[in-house]
Formats: sequence, structure tokens, C-alpha cells
Amino acid sequence: MDLTTSAPASTAALASAPLKVAVILGSNREGRFGPVVADWFLSRAARHPDIETELIDVGELDLPIALSFRPGPTEQAQLARVMPRLAEADAFVVLTPEYNHSFPAPLKNLIDWYRDEWQAKPVAFVSYGGISGGLRAVEQLRQVFAELHAVSVRDTVSFHNAGAHFDDEGRHKDPAAPDAAAKAMLDQLVWWAHALREAKVRRPYSA
Repeated sequence: MDLTTSAPASTAALASAPLKVAVILGSNREGRFGPVVADWFLSRAARHPDIETELIDVGELDLPIALSFRPGPTEQAQLARVMPRLAEADAFVVLTPEYNHSFPAPLKNLIDWYRDEWQAKPVAFVSYGGISGGLRAVEQLRQVFAELHAVSVRDTVSFHNAGAHFDDEGRHKDPAAPDAAAKAMLDQLVWWAHALREAKVRRPYSA
């Protein structure tokens, strides 16, 4: 086999394939505002020609609460239902509120159960909350994902006093600025996702 021609062909095929972006809704709180933000973001992501999105809602997952190095059969089955959805993603967008200056426990539980699935992939953040817009939660999440060898993109989308900015139909009342922020963030995410996906074809990542 001529190895000098096989690698570029693989890279070229990847370059033309849509990026799979897992959008993680990180709150399961009763009465949560997250689905409104998720619907808004998914509608914006649908405008981007290079990506395919899948919503992963922590409120719909049945992950074990107690972390274990040796989960039993029931726990393994619960984890196995989520694992391929994370493993197949080329990139992630995490939607998080801010609870007590941090991010929700169910989101941390999802992150902590997995390891290889996050590695050498980009992560972007959409946050919402009160006066801080969830940005303190995002700053902590950047540290968590750095430990997992993921790459967080610089730009974020944040909604300060989020409930006041959407109407009863879930439409943003003044969409120009958040639409521009979402586009800038997605452009960065796509660049990193392509770069990392192609780099891993040439040289598998090892942590």
C-alpha cells in the first residue's frame, strides 16, 4: 500500500464530511429555562452549512449518580446508551445556567462519567442566568474540559437576565446581537473541529 497517498485521501474525505456537533443541555431543574435557549441555539446552528447537531439533554439521561471505577451491569447499560453519542461527536456545545456561581451537578455527572469521548475535541458554551449571564459557570467549565484534554473556544453566547429577552413563543426580542454572537462562536468551533479531526487522522491523540 502506498501510504503517501492514503492519508491525504482520508483527510480530503473528512474535510468534506459534515461535522457532528453534540449540543448538551446541562440543566434538569424543574421549570428550567434551558429548553428555550436550546431551541433558539439549534435554530441558529441549522443555518450553518458545515454541521449536523444532536441535542443531548441531561434531564432525559438516566446516568448513575455514584461514580464508580467498576460500575455494575445496570450502570454499564446506562452509560453505554450515552457513550456512542459523545464518541461520534466532532465537537460539543454546552448550554448551561449558573447555579450558585457554578454549573449544575447533572452536567458535572455527565462529564465525569466519560473520558476518551471528550479528548482532542472543541467545546463551545452558551450560558444564561441573571446579571452574570452564566459566565461564571462557563469559566469553571473551561477548567474542567481542559483537564479532559478538550479545547474550549474563546467566544461564547451568554444571556443576562435571560427570561426578559424571549417572548412567550421562545423568540428573542432583539436577535441581531445574539445571532451575531452565535455565528462567531460557531465559526470558531467549526475551525477547531476541522483542524482537530484532520490532525487525529494524521496522528492519533494520546493522553
